[in-house]
Amino acid sequence: MTAIPFALGARHKGFNRAEVVDQNFLEFVQLWQRETRAAPRDDEAVLPGSALDARGFRELLESQLISRHLDLMARVLRVQNKVFYTIGSSGHEGNAMVARLARHTDPAFLHYRSGAFMAERFRKIPGMDPVMDSALSFAASKDDPASGGRHKVWGSKPLWVLPQTSTIASHLPKALGTAVAIEQARRIGHQLPIPDDSITICSFGDASSNHASAQTAFNTAAWTAYQKLPAPVLFVCEDNGIGISVKTPSGWVASNYQHRANLDYFFADGLDLAEGYAQVQRAVEHCRTTRRPTFLHLKTTRVMGHAGTDFEIEWRSIEELFAVECSDPLLRSAGIALESGLYSKDELLNLYEATRKRCFAAAEDADSRHRLTSLDDVMAPLAPYTPAAVKAEAERADYADRRLAVFGGEGKLPEKLPPRHLAIQIGQALHDLLAKYPEALLFGEDVAQKGGVYTVTKGLNKTFKGSRVFNTLLDETMILGLAQGYANMGMLPMPEIQYLAYFHNACDQIRGEAASLQFFSNGQYRNPMVMRVASLGYQKGFGGHFHNDNSITALRDIPGLVVGCPSRGDDAAMMLRTLMALAKVDGRVCAFLEPIALYMTKDLYEAGDGQWQFDYPAPDQAMTLGEGRVYNERANDLVVFTFGNGVPMALRAARTIEAELKWQVRVVDLRWLAPLNDAFIAAQARSARRILVLDEGRKSAGVGEGVITAIVEGGCGATPLRRVVGADTFTPLASAALLVLPGVDDVVAAARKLG
Repeated sequence: MTAIPFALGARHKGFNRAEVVDQNFLEFVQLWQRETRAAPRDDEAVLPGSALDARGFRELLESQLISRHLDLMARVLRVQNKVFYTIGSSGHEGNAMVARLARHTDPAFLHYRSGAFMAERFRKIPGMDPVMDSALSFAASKDDPASGGRHKVWGSKPLWVLPQTSTIASHLPKALGTAVAIEQARRIGHQLPIPDDSITICSFGDASSNHASAQTAFNTAAWTAYQKLPAPVLFVCEDNGIGISVKTPSGWVASNYQHRANLDYFFADGLDLAEGYAQVQRAVEHCRTTRRPTFLHLKTTRVMGHAGTDFEIEWRSIEELFAVECSDPLLRSAGIALESGLYSKDELLNLYEATRKRCFAAAEDADSRHRLTSLDDVMAPLAPYTPAAVKAEAERADYADRRLAVFGGEGKLPEKLPPRHLAIQIGQALHDLLAKYPEALLFGEDVAQKGGVYTVTKGLNKTFKGSRVFNTLLDETMILGLAQGYANMGMLPMPEIQYLAYFHNACDQIRGEAASLQFFSNGQYRNPMVMRVASLGYQKGFGGHFHNDNSITALRDIPGLVVGCPSRGDDAAMMLRTLMALAKVDGRVCAFLEPIALYMTKDLYEAGDGQWQFDYPAPDQAMTLGEGRVYNERANDLVVFTFGNGVPMALRAARTIEAELKWQVRVVDLRWLAPLNDAFIAAQARSARRILVLDEGRKSAGVGEGVITAIVEGGCGATPLRRVVGADTFTPLASAALLVLPGVDDVVAAARKLG
C-alpha cells in the first residue's frame, strides 16, 4: 500500500482525530499514483486471485462508506445535540463481509461496532434504507424502527437482527442458545420462523472475549459439540487489539482460541476485502454445513477512539495513533477500488462525498422527527398485559386427550386424586403444561432422570423424553441463555435454577437481556419464559446461605419481570398456568419462586392434621395476575400481609394471638411479588385496626418495604403497623438459621406491641 499522507496540523496534540481520519481518505485518493488495471466485469474477481467479484466489492465498499459517514456525522452533530451516540464502527468495516456471506434469516446478535454489517445486510431486502433507519436510531427518534427511540441499537425485525444493549459479552449465551434451539426445534417437531439450515451470528470484541459471559458460551458450545449435538453459531471476534484503553496482548486471541477442542477456528483479514472475503466465506460455509460452533477471528482496527468522549491523545502517543490510522480499512478499500480500475479518483471522491451528504441529510431529517415525550410512550413495550387474552389462555383446557395419555387414564387425573402437598402439585402442574404446550421445554441441572433435587420434576423426563425435559451443564448463565434462544425460536422454555442464590450468578441474563428485549425492540422481539427457582429459607437439617437464600430484591428490581411465589399446591398450579399464559400471549419473562421448606409440608397446626394439602385444581382454573388469597376475610383486629413460608407461619401465630389477645386475625397471602398489587394491598389495609407485615426476606430492600409503601400511599399510614423481617445477614448453617429468620414467636411478639 502507498504511504499515507496526513492532514496538515495532524501532529498537533489537540487535533480532532475524526477530522484526521476523514482527511486521510481524501488525500489518499487524491495522491494515488499507482498503476491501475482494466476494470473487471461484475462477475470477475476485483483483483487477481481474490474470491470477491467486482459487483460484490462495489457493494461492500458502499456499505463501508455508509458506516464511516454515520460515524463522522455522529461526531459532528453530537455537539449540536442532534445525535446522542458516538461509539463508532470505524476500523471494523470489514464485518460487512460477514453480512454479505450470511443470510438475512440468520439471527444476528451484534456488538456496537456493526455499522457496516447492518448497511450490507440491508441489501438483503429491497427497498430498505440503512442510512435513514440508522439516523433515526442515532437521533433517538420515536420513528426509529429498531427501538422506537429508546436507545441507539443495531436491530431490525425483517433482517433478524435482535436489538440489544448488552453489557460486555452478555449476548453470547443467548446467541448460542438460539443456535441450539434451531436444531432442538426439529427434534420436538416445532416449526421454526426461519429456514432449518440457519445459523446464528454473534459479534464481539477481543477484550470482551475474556469476559465470564463469553467464556461460558464458548465452554457450552464446545460441551455441546463434544457430544455431537449441533450448535451452528458463528462467533465473530472482531479483534482491534484494545478494549477502551487496555491493550490486548499481541497474539492473545489466536493463542487462546486457535486450538480449542470443539470450537472450530478461522482467521480472516477484516482490513482487506480482497484478501479477507474467501476467509470469511470458509468460516460461514463451515458453520452452516457442519452445524458446529465456529470461531471467526476477524482482524480489525479502531480509529477515532472508543467513542466521541475518548481523547486518545491523552493516553496514547501520537506515533501510535498515526500507525493505527495508517491501518484504516477504508484506505485499503480505496486502494482496491483504484488499482482494480473500478473507480477513477474523481468517481471515488464523488461517491465518498455523496455518502457524506446522504448521511447528514438523513440525520437532519431524523432530528426533525418526534421523540419520546411521555412516560407512557417510554414504557409501552416494557410489560405488555392483555388480561382477557391471558385469562382465556390460562383457562384453556382443549387438550383432554393429551392429558389422559400423560396421566395414564381418567382415574389418574390429578384432580381426581386426594389432596397433595406443594411439591407433588407443582409436578402435576408441570405435566399438565407440557401436555398443553407441545412447544414447551423444561431443563436445568438434575431435572431429568433424578427429577430435581427435591423430586419436583420426577417423571417428566420419562413422560416427555429427553428432547423436551433434559439436564444441562452446571451453569446458570447458560441455562438462561438457552431459555432465551428457545424463546427466540418460538418455543416456551421453563428453565429451572436449582437455588435462588444460584440465580445471582446469572442475574444479567434476565436483567440485561431477557427482560429488556421487548423494551429495546419496541415490542418486536420477546423472550417468553417461566423461570422456576427453588427459593427461600427454613430448610431443616440442610442449608447455609446458598440453600436458604431469602433475597428477592434482585428479582423485584428488574423492570417488567413477573414474580410469583405460592405457599400451597393448588395456588402453585393455578399460578403456573397464568405465568405460562403471560409468556405465550404477552411474551412476558416470569419467575416462579418455590418455597423449598413448603415442598413437603402436609400439616399446618399439628402433626398429622393434613391441613396444608389441597385438591388439585381442574385444568380450566387459573389465577389472575396480582390476585391474593385472604384467610378469615371478615377479621379486622389485625391484618397480616405475607407470602411464601410466612403464610402458614402467620396462620399458626394467629391462633395464639386470637387466644391471648382475643383479636380476630386476617392473613393476606400476596402470592404475586412483582408487580405488587398496590390497590389490593390498600383495600385490605383500609379495614384493618392494626397491620403486621411479615417478610421472611431481609430487613433492607425486602418485599415488606413495597407492601408498607402501598399501605401508606393508599391512605392507611395512620393505622398502627409493625414489620417482622429477617436480619440483614447471610443465613448460617443448622439451627442458627432460625436466629436470623422470623418465626411464629416473632409474629406474636410484634402483635403484642401493637396492642
